[in-house]
Amino acid sequence: MVNVKGKWALITGASRGIGYLAAGFLAEQGCNLILHSRKTEHTEKIMAEVCAMGVEARSVAAELSDPEEVSRMLDSIDAMNLQVDIVMNNAGLQVGYRTEYFKTPVSDYTDSFLINTIAPAMICNHFMPKMIERGFGRVVNTTSGIRYQPEQAGYSASKAALDKITIDLGSKVEGTDVMINLTDPGWCRTDLGGPHAPSAPESAIPGYVVGIFADDKKSGRYLGAQSFTGMTLEEAVAYAEAHFDSPYRR
Repeated sequence: MVNVKGKWALITGASRGIGYLAAGFLAEQGCNLILHSRKTEHTEKIMAEVCAMGVEARSVAAELSDPEEVSRMLDSIDAMNLQVDIVMNNAGLQVGYRTEYFKTPVSDYTDSFLINTIAPAMICNHFMPKMIERGFGRVVNTTSGIRYQPEQAGYSASKAALDKITIDLGSKVEGTDVMINLTDPGWCRTDLGGPHAPSAPESAIPGYVVGIFADDKKSGRYLGAQSFTGMTLEEAVAYAEAHFDSPYRR
């Protein structure tokens, strides 16, 4: 199992929901954090909490729907002169539920793809070459289990595209100590999931972050967080490595 103590992790959408919980969990393991939100004041609470655990933290801000802001955020992280070994692309957008789905506006697709697909792809393309050069890295991209719902076409299509990007990138690092995998927190009661979701956000931990700690050199996997609910981190890692194989072996 990977020891993250002293390593630096970037978490997008860290100010609330699953990203907030993931940040706290990684801090408990001794991981230093770069916390992203749309405005730096949004991460002040989690920043104070993780620093109180004895780790270092920085905050960055960017509107992920704007590729130029994403680029500026990445430049600002580079200027920190930190070695980013872990990336969690957690931030996402779920647009309105369209009962008249044949009238889905184009903006549902463009808005969803900018945040859910293009921003994570930019972040992967920025950090993964450096991870490959150093010989170590972990990237976890957040996907969704939504299917057969044209009412959420923009959201589900953008996540399907992220799945494809993740699996394709994973084929280039498979068998190395740079691993990129997918995680699905499940339908949780967050701002994105809404109050009627069946699962508490806490149920997604440790499964949501298990791809960071896995150490079997496998990429491109779909790691559903709810499969690990109630496990310790050690149990979750062992279960992931034993039961979740790379798609390239099929």
